[in-house]
Amino acid sequence: MSLLELFCDVDDFCKDYQKWLSKKELKSKKNKAGPKANLAPSEIMTIVIHFHQASYRNFKHYYKSYVCKYLRKEFPKLVSYNRFVELKETVVLPLAAYLRSRFAKSSGIGFVDSTALAVCHNQRIRRHKVFKDLAARGKSTMGWFYGFKLHIIVSDRGELLAVRLTPANVDDRKPLEFMSKDIFGKLFGDKGYISQVLFEKLFQRGLELITNIRKNMKNSLMKIEDKLLLRKRFIIETINDQLKNISQIEHSRHRRPVNFAVNLLAGLIAYTHQAKKASINWGIEPDLPVLF
Repeated sequence: MSLLELFCDVDDFCKDYQKWLSKKELKSKKNKAGPKANLAPSEIMTIVIHFHQASYRNFKHYYKSYVCKYLRKEFPKLVSYNRFVELKETVVLPLAAYLRSRFAKSSGIGFVDSTALAVCHNQRIRRHKVFKDLAARGKSTMGWFYGFKLHIIVSDRGELLAVRLTPANVDDRKPLEFMSKDIFGKLFGDKGYISQVLFEKLFQRGLELITNIRKNMKNSLMKIEDKLLLRKRFIIETINDQLKNISQIEHSRHRRPVNFAVNLLAGLIAYTHQAKKASINWGIEPDLPVLF
């Protein structure tokens, strides 16, 4: 997606968002204090999203070396880097609403997983104050870390269906019931989602949670298509890798929680605009049971 196409899509959303927001806000004759922003919200959102589509690893370098030098015609009212960092905080809610509008509809097949978002190196945990009372210590397959967990549900075409952020010490099963409220069909997860109570709650509303079994559990029959789709869970692990290494949703340079939120939301939005996403193709005869 080009920069122009991205801006047009964001700007159209912002117009609808402002109309909806004007109906919800209380009318006041008082003017808001502080200087007015030269950049429109749609311009700010476009820049922070486009950063995750570019090849830059540092936003400051991206803004000064690329935006200020090569995008002056596209954004004639550019401000200084320090001022732009202040303006980024004003688009947190529009970014969250825009991300929600980018979610795809459930196709009947979903994959769920969580990924670690460390906010500092383990040796700096005791000195880290930015995310005090927000982040927590948790453990992933790569070891202990300090930060958050990003829980995502994707479709078989690699499209985002639901997203939730929790402290790192929250069990993966806890947010799943709320996240999957608009999802139906079959949901595939790893062994961390095994729970009979959770399975029954989801099954009652038309969602079947399918996982592998632990070593101390008895074998059970499973349909061949479910068995094969369970092996396709790599799709969500591929997406997590793209979010971290291409969209760069994880780094330890945040100085305020709101900047962390903007970076995370913009990275997720940038992923939804990718032309090619990780997906699976499957064509098998249904209703064939298989033993673990």
